[in-house]
Amino acid sequence: MASTTISGLNSGLNIPSIVESLVAAEKGPKEAQLNRLEKATTAKITGVGQLKSAIADLQTILKDMNKAELFQKRTATSSDTKLVTASATKDALAGTYKVDVERLATSSKVATATISGGSSATFASGGTLTVKLGDTELAPVNIAANASLKDIRDAINTQLKDQGVSANIVTDSSTVPATSRLLLSSTKTGSDANLGMTGTGDLAALNIAQYDPDSGTPPVANVHLSVAANAKFSIDGLAMENATNSVADYIEGVTINLVGPTEAGKPITLTVDQDKSSITSNIKKFVDAYNKLITTTSSLTAVSAVGEDKAPVTGALVGDASVRTLLSAARNELANASGDGEIRILADLGITTQKDGTLKIDDTKLGKALNENFESVASFFTGETGLMNRVNAKLDPYARTGGILEQRLSGLNGTINSVDDQREALSRRVEQLQSRLLAQFNAMDSLVGQLNQTSSRLEQAFKSLPGLVKS
Repeated sequence: MASTTISGLNSGLNIPSIVESLVAAEKGPKEAQLNRLEKATTAKITGVGQLKSAIADLQTILKDMNKAELFQKRTATSSDTKLVTASATKDALAGTYKVDVERLATSSKVATATISGGSSATFASGGTLTVKLGDTELAPVNIAANASLKDIRDAINTQLKDQGVSANIVTDSSTVPATSRLLLSSTKTGSDANLGMTGTGDLAALNIAQYDPDSGTPPVANVHLSVAANAKFSIDGLAMENATNSVADYIEGVTINLVGPTEAGKPITLTVDQDKSSITSNIKKFVDAYNKLITTTSSLTAVSAVGEDKAPVTGALVGDASVRTLLSAARNELANASGDGEIRILADLGITTQKDGTLKIDDTKLGKALNENFESVASFFTGETGLMNRVNAKLDPYARTGGILEQRLSGLNGTINSVDDQREALSRRVEQLQSRLLAQFNAMDSLVGQLNQTSSRLEQAFKSLPGLVKS
């Protein structure tokens, strides 16, 4: 702010202090008014933001619970997950089954004859190795001349990894020279997945005879280390086999995972049912989100006394009509009955309204409603006329893009911008006032100086008059 410093030497006045006081008297009330307006508006912006966030959280769970697939989920529960686990799709029908596991499905592991020289032994001619997995002959593995056993292992691992076949070397260092064997393993299970291998040239030393489970002859010791076999199990006493330990569609919509064999006469109980725990969890999320909206609005519209001699503390949105309208609309929908089933209002689910407006769940009554009237619960919450869609329709005008709250925020931000503009205008007006006052006081002080000079000259003139007698 520009200023002109004058001392008030002629008038004897402290002109800078006087001007400063006059400027402050002019600026103070308006500046205080703008500060109050900015503080109140900022608080309202924060309050509207909190309200919008609480509505958005509630809308998220409302939309999630309005999905029919939520009520179509099924659970498959095992009495012993260390031996059997399971999962179910929406196509699964409720039921209880007894599962016995006699044997898990296994994969094949085989070994070559011993190779003198250990893992460094070389095969001069090179050539190809052909691995057979059941009835499938895998792509030939090309082996370079003079390749070592290690090189062959690496070639198999590189070229057959996508077929689930891997190789390793076991070395017996107690012999002189050391001897090694090449091991092949497969990830594929089932009786038609036994491994075998043939080689050309001097790679024939790595031949492995494929085990035939239908031959009636036992596997060869130290060659067929693990025989591929089907899983053997029974469901409600019906004996079955499967090539893998993941058993799908034996019960429609249910996948059973065999983990370990069961004890004789002690089958695992598998229970397929509606996913009631997921429904219960989502209902609790809905209640929590609704209660958050209620507590948020209560805080924003509260008036709290802080003492006899102090003004009460008021919430940022005290007296806001839009908050009252929003809550009224939401509460009316929660109280309205809908549908023609056993579940028509929230109280039928054990969900009641408390004195402070929040909801409370009676877990026992909710569990009973889900057990006895599951389909009615689903129709109560979902669909065009379901509770979730109706409540969301009441909230949407407030929270959507361009909605009531966004317009409100736009207006409040406009007020903040107006406060900034008024502050700039006040600053210019005060600067002009200061300049004008300094100019006026400067002129006054100059005039006083001139009058003092005139007074001094007159006094000297009077003293010079003849016959003037000094007293």
